Amino acid sequence: MDNRLIYLDNAATSFPKPQEVLEKMIDNYSRLGVSPGRGSYDLAMESAELVSQTREKVANFFGASDPERVIFASNATDALNLAIQGLVNKGDHVISTRLEHNSVLRPLSHLQKEIGIEVDLVGFDQWGKASVGSIEKAIKPNTKLIVCTQASNVLGTVQPVAKIAEVAAAYGIPLLIDTAQSAGHVPVEMSKWGVDAVAFTGHKALLGPSGIGGLVLSPELDVKTTRFGGTGFESRSLFHTQSYPYRLEAGTLNVLGIFGLAAGIDYLQKEGVEQAHQKEMALIKRLYEGLSTLPGVKIYSPKPTECDVPVLTCIVEGMAPEDVGSILDGDFAIAVRTGLHCAPLVHADLGTDEQGAIRFSLGRFNTDADIDQALQAMEIISSSR
Repeated sequence: MDNRLIYLDNAATSFPKPQEVLEKMIDNYSRLGVSPGRGSYDLAMESAELVSQTREKVANFFGASDPERVIFASNATDALNLAIQGLVNKGDHVISTRLEHNSVLRPLSHLQKEIGIEVDLVGFDQWGKASVGSIEKAIKPNTKLIVCTQASNVLGTVQPVAKIAEVAAAYGIPLLIDTAQSAGHVPVEMSKWGVDAVAFTGHKALLGPSGIGGLVLSPELDVKTTRFGGTGFESRSLFHTQSYPYRLEAGTLNVLGIFGLAAGIDYLQKEGVEQAHQKEMALIKRLYEGLSTLPGVKIYSPKPTECDVPVLTCIVEGMAPEDVGSILDGDFAIAVRTGLHCAPLVHADLGTDEQGAIRFSLGRFNTDADIDQALQAMEIISSSR
């Protein structure tokens, strides 16, 4: 086997980034890396214009109607915190799922403890899907928010977001979705589906740098301000502006990240999302089928379909996942993620909560050869138990 790193941890961060994205990001930052909207000089105005254009690109990418409702944040976790803490008050009831990442579970648990909100977490079936019927049954008179992931970062399964949105709309409850694992792989049609808020991150399948993400809101949804500071807008007032997008942004924006996000979206739209996704799913199926034949390898992800994302979680029976990951890295130059993947309730329901599991997650630059080498390595490891 060659010693080139085989990177199979794209659900954490996509790597490598396209050279075209890196060059465009750095070029724009080297020319326009000043504080946008903080000065009347030409360079600041040009920088602000590029930021504004990025809001438009993000809105179009997610099928949203108003670019001014695109809020920049550090990542999906930051955006989810903005939305959850800005929508939920004492005595409110929130519905979510046991598929969630800690970026949803921890804000909800914090509010449950600190201000006494009620939380119901819906389970998932053998196909890794949350039941729309169970979500509807969990609705109470004081339900003020439904929040769910679009794609599980452990199982790779895509949830029926459009159907969940129908239920939420029927009861007049806002729906917030976490697209950290889905954006850049599968469509997100915010207005078409009736989704009220989308949290996203730039550093995964959107192919941008770390440190940039955001929140996209429907025009009908207002999120209260939970942090305050300078915006370069309405500076006379000692109270934070309530105008969007500045209502939810405080301090100087991550201009380098925004330029990188714009470059990543441009690259995706030029190269095609659907074609890359089809290739990725063909590779994950190849991996699934190969691992299924190996003694002692137990796969927890359902058999991949074209509607899923390229994530597969498994264990090697009798071996700690952390040890398997170390062997893959040290002996075979294969990078995977082991542990609980910041989604403890999924692992609790799978029965893998003590040691976690091994996660393979693919990106657009993985190849058949990568999968074949991973399978060879896993065969050697599983045979040596």
